[in-house]
Amino acid sequence: MDMLYDGHEGPLVLLAHGAGAPMDSGAMNRITSALVAAGFRVGRFEFPYMMKRRQDGRKRPPDGMKTLLRAWRDCIDQVLDACEPGERLFIGGKSMGGRMATHILAEECPEAVAGAMVFGYPFHPPGKLDRWRIDHFPRLERPLWIAQGERDPFGKRQELADIDWGRAPVRVHWVANGDHDFLPTRRSGLDQDSLLAEAASAAADFGQQCLEGGF
Repeated sequence: MDMLYDGHEGPLVLLAHGAGAPMDSGAMNRITSALVAAGFRVGRFEFPYMMKRRQDGRKRPPDGMKTLLRAWRDCIDQVLDACEPGERLFIGGKSMGGRMATHILAEECPEAVAGAMVFGYPFHPPGKLDRWRIDHFPRLERPLWIAQGERDPFGKRQELADIDWGRAPVRVHWVANGDHDFLPTRRSGLDQDSLLAEAASAAADFGQQCLEGGF
């Protein structure tokens, strides 16, 4: 499995891409840069359907969940084979890739995985509040941190206001005025890179708490 690596020190976080864009898309590059600046090492990989698209240029729908989760587990195994014994890491990603990472946390999560970091969780399809994608959250075996734009059509702040996470180890960091790619409106006067830097800093705090057992 081909991977991209960025950063030279700090906790390792593995990122998977969203449904429609590859691991080196503009959004993934910006998220990666923000995490590296916040003190992480970042590894990125692609699901099989996106690897085929890179080879022949043909757009394809995402693989089925079983294939996506198998790719995630293969990535984790590959990375752990190259890590020092006892090293811990984080998994996560953008939108769909991050969502699949949360299923790893809920289904026989490898011991080396300390938690997950998701940028833009697809809580539901846009406009379809009857199709929430959080049924597995009560089964999470590790902490989950989510950076979510306040205007994200896949889960706006007001739509999540009444959700009771119960004992699920979930923390949501709201990105002011951000959409699914954390882009603010022009009239807000906010800057996308600054918002991502703030989110990455919050991710670093979360990571430290997880590694120290304080989450």
